[in-house]
Amino acid sequence: IMDNKDLEAEIHPLKNEDRKSQENLGNQLKNEDNLQSTHLQSRLSRCRTVAFFLSLFICLFVVFVVSFIIPCPDRPASQRTWRVDYNAAVTYDFLAVEDINRDRIRDVLFLYKNTDGINNFNRSCADEGLSSPCAFVAAVSGANGSTLWERPVAPDVALVKCAVSQPGGSKLSSACILVGRPDSVIAVNLFTGETLWTRPGSPGRNASILSPLLQVPDVDGDGAPDLLLLTREEEEVSGYIYSGSTGHQIGHRGSLGIDGESGFLLHVTRTGAHYILLPCASSLCGCSVKGLYEKVTKRDGPFKKDPWWENTLNATTCRVLVHSAGAVRYLVPVSGKAGADVLLVGSEACVLLDGQELTPRWTLSTARVLRKPIFGHYEPDTLAVVIENGTGIDRQILLLDLSTRAILWSLTLPSLPGGPPSSSLPTADHRSAFFFWGLHELGSANQTETRPAGHSLYMFHPTLPRVLLELANISANIVASDVVLFEPSRHAAYVLLTGPMSSDEPGLVSVIKHKVRDLVPSSRVVRLGAAGPDSDQAIRDRFSRLRYRSEV
Repeated sequence: IMDNKDLEAEIHPLKNEDRKSQENLGNQLKNEDNLQSTHLQSRLSRCRTVAFFLSLFICLFVVFVVSFIIPCPDRPASQRTWRVDYNAAVTYDFLAVEDINRDRIRDVLFLYKNTDGINNFNRSCADEGLSSPCAFVAAVSGANGSTLWERPVAPDVALVKCAVSQPGGSKLSSACILVGRPDSVIAVNLFTGETLWTRPGSPGRNASILSPLLQVPDVDGDGAPDLLLLTREEEEVSGYIYSGSTGHQIGHRGSLGIDGESGFLLHVTRTGAHYILLPCASSLCGCSVKGLYEKVTKRDGPFKKDPWWENTLNATTCRVLVHSAGAVRYLVPVSGKAGADVLLVGSEACVLLDGQELTPRWTLSTARVLRKPIFGHYEPDTLAVVIENGTGIDRQILLLDLSTRAILWSLTLPSLPGGPPSSSLPTADHRSAFFFWGLHELGSANQTETRPAGHSLYMFHPTLPRVLLELANISANIVASDVVLFEPSRHAAYVLLTGPMSSDEPGLVSVIKHKVRDLVPSSRVVRLGAAGPDSDQAIRDRFSRLRYRSEV
């Protein structure tokens, strides 16, 4: 029996042929579609390959242009050393560093007193309506010592405070406030030297201006911190508040109700309340900034109260907080944080006070602290304090662990009267390099060379506790000095401001910068006892490899 399909094929042979031809045609069309799809995929693959190599070529071309054709911006060249001289001038104990011309290298600000401006700025005292000689404020480049700007500001200057924020949306510090004698307050733009404002001062003729000039939170709502100036007249301390943006006096004079001296401190408690700590006789006194503001303005202000301090002090007058062993000489905040501890340096002892309740954490009995202590790190990330005890050949430098008062390192380092202060710079190993001024004769008993008597700058690092490097010997009278990072993490240098010893005898005033690293190869190695087997050159090499880091 035949299948139905075969039977139908025999009966209708032509119909069967048509079916086959249709099937062949369908197969042919499918084959053509497959061939077209294959050609399309091949074309797409070639396009992707071309696109890949084209993008690769463009990337390589951009890299070539950026690397070899377009020059990289030049890093500003900084000279290893420079010096600026001013003849027939006198100077002040003031130095500040700030990047003024925006070249990423910090610049130097200072004051001098002369008849006319120097360095072809053609500015004279008469241009500002001042009699000659008068005080000039000047800014010189940290890279090469060229004068950026200078201008006459007052017949004389009593106080200076730079880096006061001004309104206008900029977070950059942009002004220097100068309190001039006899009675003026001037704000100068830090970047241009132009006068922002000038106002007559309120202190009377018999009033002595106390340092420092304090910066307090904005009280007049103009977006700029305001200024607090304290004066002493007839054995009474008074306060004046000025607007930081306009210089206008806010309110009137307010008496603190006590006698006091310079060296006071604006302290912020852990609750954010502001109080003035100031030496008074042989005690530490405190006064509420809120109470002083309410007294001078007769209205409430934006200041906070601290319950513990309000219970200890009267809201409108100052009271004794701590009885000191001897006269209070220095008040040093341990950090800039609210509620930070305070180091009180008296004529007979140093006391670390708790920042909230002012209770002693530790006490160090001393004979005489020569100058204001500084801080640094002897052990990694462990804060230490440098105390210079004694004077002349009896001066001893003590490095103390701030938390325990343990003596980490000590050295007898003779100095000349009125020697420059010590400095410290943080290093990459989370310690600090310390810089001390002393006599050149230190450790040179077996040395045959002779040098002129003067101040010598010594460098110390905790990784080499039995070695000092004598970097420089200066015979001129040093009015102010500092060791700073001119460039973040790389360019450490010391800056000197030298001039006549008396303001009544004009002479040569000089501003000098020396890069620390360039002084190390020619430095003198001073060994403190058994310093180990390393040669002098190996020690110098270790100091040359020191890397510095910027403060956080």
